[in-house]
Amino acid sequence: MADRAPAFVIVGRVRKAHGVRGEVVVEPISDEPDTIFVSGRRFFAGDAAGRPEARGTTVEVVGARPFKEGFLVTFAGISDRNAADLWRDRYLLIPEAELPAPAEDEIYLHDVPGMQVELPDGTVVGEVVTVWELPQGLMLDVARAPAAEGAKESTVMIPWDERTVQHVDRDARRMVVDVPPGLLD
Repeated sequence: MADRAPAFVIVGRVRKAHGVRGEVVVEPISDEPDTIFVSGRRFFAGDAAGRPEARGTTVEVVGARPFKEGFLVTFAGISDRNAADLWRDRYLLIPEAELPAPAEDEIYLHDVPGMQVELPDGTVVGEVVTVWELPQGLMLDVARAPAAEGAKESTVMIPWDERTVQHVDRDARRMVVDVPPGLLD
């Protein structure tokens, strides 16, 4: 099976400009933002799918400090609010090779799309299309398997929580879920 992981990983999103000196508010999308948003770190600008912009736009962190639920970040070459505003809603990517390998019981969210979803009895539910971060938590958007007789919808949203996701096998690219009664009806 070919490696499906992207060459780049989303680690943050610029939310807005802050002040008049070029700082931006960044929402970290990482379990270890303190090791990602450090002086000297270079980011690629990209889209929500983790693809870098065609022109290869990069920025380098000059300074970062905690701010509310994220960070205030200063990038080299961005020295005023107008330049900072151009970064609004852009994703910050780093090469996957720069990330530490996940622990045995962990998985990167970018590795989840494409995984086969099964019930504890081995019945195939379908394949993960994407992972949504919603106010109630992470949700798996799963394209139903064609053999899912009686399925009313072609996709189903399955919660990503400790009660539902029972096992994830990164190497086999499959996960076992125990869904609430009626969810798949």
